[in-house]
Amino acid sequence: MTSTPTAVLASGIPFPKSEYDRRQTEVLEAVGRAELDALLVTAHSHLQYLTGYDGKGGYFRPFPLILVPGRTPTFVVREYDEQTVHAYSCVDEIVPYTHQADFAKVCGEVLRRYGLQNKAVGFELGCWGLAPADLSAIEAVLPGIRVADATRIVPSISAVKSELELEAMRDSITMTDLAIVTFQNSLKEGITETEVAAAIRDEVERSGGEGVMLNSLNFGERTKLPHGEPRRHAIRNDEPATLEVGGIRKGYVAGVFRSAVLGRNVGTESLHRLAEAVLEATIAAINPGVTAGEVNAAARKVIDRDGRPRVLRNRTGYQTGINWSDRGALSLEPEASDILKPGMTLHVLVILYSESGYMVGTSEQILVTDRGADIMSSTPHTLFRA
Repeated sequence: MTSTPTAVLASGIPFPKSEYDRRQTEVLEAVGRAELDALLVTAHSHLQYLTGYDGKGGYFRPFPLILVPGRTPTFVVREYDEQTVHAYSCVDEIVPYTHQADFAKVCGEVLRRYGLQNKAVGFELGCWGLAPADLSAIEAVLPGIRVADATRIVPSISAVKSELELEAMRDSITMTDLAIVTFQNSLKEGITETEVAAAIRDEVERSGGEGVMLNSLNFGERTKLPHGEPRRHAIRNDEPATLEVGGIRKGYVAGVFRSAVLGRNVGTESLHRLAEAVLEATIAAINPGVTAGEVNAAARKVIDRDGRPRVLRNRTGYQTGINWSDRGALSLEPEASDILKPGMTLHVLVILYSESGYMVGTSEQILVTDRGADIMSSTPHTLFRA
């Protein structure tokens, strides 16, 4: 079946095994409530949440974690990555396959051994990590299997953080705030995006951080680009600058968006004041028991009163945690029915578009508590003027 990890391959899981046992138990309870007989987890962030392994080996091959009530969790992984999965996950039962063509046969054998060939099995159909061809191949091996969409099962559990996770998120936001202050203090005429990005990474490293996830850092005309990577583009006086960044701690990322102006820029300043009003209304609407759609509606009321509906073209936030966020997670968008609960962490994000295409925005990382919303960042969400 599998080999036993050697003593050299020390465990790399970032949390105690009891934390992963709790997570797996809660997910299996959700599987039962969904009237499913098993769950195949394939999204990389979900694999990391449930096992500690970040799924890197599965970037071009499926790496399903098979969860069945009453059975030991089983990883089906590429043989090349077997020892790495042993070293960096809490899962002992690992079944390898060699080539892509072997995947469905090997995975099907495991499912048949667990008596699932004619049962209802959940697949993460709305996430990354599972291609339609992978699912078709499994169905060809097990034609009696009943496929169900279980995209939301793991996110419904991972949305509420344990105290260990919140500790990681707080450590992350400390590095995020350091990155923001470094960005703000670096703004001067002639400095380039890449130079500021390097300064951010250097400062976080000097402070003992594990690193940063830099979603965007843009100056001037390039603030029109969502998720624009830093380039050797210099800022000039009276130009805007935007940054979306998150510190990394044990795989968890608490990201924040900030805007700045070097000098003055009337258009940016006006639009940012609206973004602040929208953000503050959104945060005020966050309470346990309300739906994600109701929170989004509070933001859109401010936009409607302003009379410029096209300035807001995106959702107003989403669930955060491992790898920042992922597809299938809770989203603050129209009609979303997810109910907010204490212990959830959300990136409440307001990005507005000017008529000429510039993007201006601000955000906060929020912890939902019994009392409402706690802002985790210590840097103001107002426009920074350098």
